[in-house]
Amino acid sequence: MAVASDLVLSRGLIITKNPSISFKSHVSVTPILSKGCQTVKPKYCNLRTKAQAAEVQVLIDQENKHGLSLGFDAVSEGELREKGFLGLRKTKMVCTIGPACCSMEDLEKLAMGGMNVARLNMCHNTREWHLDVIRKIKQLNHEKLFCVSVMIDTEGSQIHVVDHGEPNSVKVEEDSIWLFTAIKFEGSRPFTVKANYAGFSEGIEVGDELVIDGGMASFEVIEKVGNDLRCKCTDPGVFLPRAKLSFRRNGILVERNHGLPTLSKKDWDDIEFGIAEGVDFIAMSFVCDADSVRHLKKYVSGKSSRSIKVLAKIENLESLQKFEEIVEASDGIMVARGDLGVDIPLEQIPTVQEIIIHVCRQLNKPVIVASQLLESMVEYPTPTRAEVADVSEAVRQYADALMLSGESAIGPFGQKAVSVLQMASSRMELWSREENRQSALCGQRQLGESLHDRIAEQICNCAVDMANNLGVDAIFVYTKHGHMASLLSRNRPNPPIFAFTNDDSTRMALNLQWGVIPVLVNLSDDMETNIAKTIDLIKMKGMVKYGDAVLVVLDLTPAHVTSTAFQSIQVKTIV
Repeated sequence: MAVASDLVLSRGLIITKNPSISFKSHVSVTPILSKGCQTVKPKYCNLRTKAQAAEVQVLIDQENKHGLSLGFDAVSEGELREKGFLGLRKTKMVCTIGPACCSMEDLEKLAMGGMNVARLNMCHNTREWHLDVIRKIKQLNHEKLFCVSVMIDTEGSQIHVVDHGEPNSVKVEEDSIWLFTAIKFEGSRPFTVKANYAGFSEGIEVGDELVIDGGMASFEVIEKVGNDLRCKCTDPGVFLPRAKLSFRRNGILVERNHGLPTLSKKDWDDIEFGIAEGVDFIAMSFVCDADSVRHLKKYVSGKSSRSIKVLAKIENLESLQKFEEIVEASDGIMVARGDLGVDIPLEQIPTVQEIIIHVCRQLNKPVIVASQLLESMVEYPTPTRAEVADVSEAVRQYADALMLSGESAIGPFGQKAVSVLQMASSRMELWSREENRQSALCGQRQLGESLHDRIAEQICNCAVDMANNLGVDAIFVYTKHGHMASLLSRNRPNPPIFAFTNDDSTRMALNLQWGVIPVLVNLSDDMETNIAKTIDLIKMKGMVKYGDAVLVVLDLTPAHVTSTAFQSIQVKTIV
């Protein structure tokens, strides 16, 4: 039974609570009285035995009896029992799925390791292959109680290798001579590279430097034969499939993408495919301006009944020059450091990364740090210490998510790479907890324009201050579209955020938000009943114990004009 306190803080005023008054925004402190909370420990996060499966069914039956189904991610549930509220990892993990990890068994292991989002790079593999992976992930979510979102990453208009003569990587030796051509021919030829863009050599001169994937290998242009380039390897290295080509003259980038559309015909076909298969995120490659992002968002919203988020990748000079307006237009950002490092000097990457993360947090947009986080693990089972330091620095900068590319897609140690990310990010979060508690977002930008939005923003700012100062164990937010959950995440609170929603697309979108654990739940019009039943179910699962304090934030539009407190803060203690 929940008993309300005698005082309510409403828009900064202390007043006596009158049950007949409806407060749209208020703070109240209430204890939860229960029949003695004995912690139950049903371990069903790994459904491996019939006994565990039966235990799950018992819990589901109990939930149905209460009239409130609770869709909790099995991995988060296991982490919570093992480490407690404050031990939960807050930085999310995105894994690129490729030939090395596309089986049902491998995908399950990645999910068990903490993968929050599975990324499909549409540059590689067939449509049938991508369809198979998407359906496997959805099957795992349904059968094993995972909560893994799906992201497709468009190819974008870029100059890249169509074929270099080998199915996987090929080594390039120093002083070897290669022919780069856009001529189409069957099969492959020795030391011949096919480019995807007929005008790839326009404006290129003898003596220019051709760079593969930002520095995986480099060549000097020694001869121009029609539209073809004959080049000598100056820096030996590795050609990966569909490697990107760029050119430098006297150390300065020669811009090559002028006139190419942001999204090619293939990209639009891939986007149609993603919408049809119900993906959760579309990452837009080689974005040059905000208008292209707005256009894609409008197109997607008109095609899909569910909310699909559009992320913009900051990976070229044009996107960097306009990155703030691109951030404002998008639903999130990916810092693609590999491609970005081709367009700007290497020494500028760390500063640019930190600036982008800060701006994304100011504008309340999730940001993924991608490319070469654990690059050595494409070949070796142990990362370099410098790579671990790089991962830790991204966590310290409060990036919402970290992304593995080749490490998981083509490397033989993908599951171990996920484990390294998990351990490094968790350790940095724990180590910097005191810093986190003191780290209010300096010079915080006001986002809301309407009074309703400004109130929501202030409630979330105050809620995080309260949560940190009171030392509560968790924040519970009840939300339809995830807005206040993202505002809470923006403030990077010390306790984890549990976002209860009855919208599956909202649940999957929140998978990318720092510190947010999305939970699918059936919500009624009576929020006090929802809160009480939700806490009862979590207690029944053994996930809270006597004395735990939970700060509750409501973010739901009332179904009736008489409904109260659809934006509010409450503190509840398990007694």
